[in-house]
Amino acid sequence: MDKTDSAAQSYYYEIRVQGHLDGSWSDWFNGLDVTPQDNGETLIAGHVRDQAALQGILTKIFNLRLLLISLRRIDLGS
Repeated sequence: MDKTDSAAQSYYYEIRVQGHLDGSWSDWFNGLDVTPQDNGETLIAGHVRDQAALQGILTKIFNLRLLLISLRRIDLGS
């Protein structure tokens, strides 16, 4: 895979944080789905265009003082 292919690659991320946020936070997290879970966590999930966008989302989580439980990248292919 060359740089052109890599730049066009889209990844789906699942980010879990401690605490409940409702779906109204979706805009804050660049349109990602925000879903509270029964176990007291929130799942923030969706397509992230690149590493800079991911860093921005993680910075928002940090600024909200949310505890990051997990971060998982899922390659859905092209």
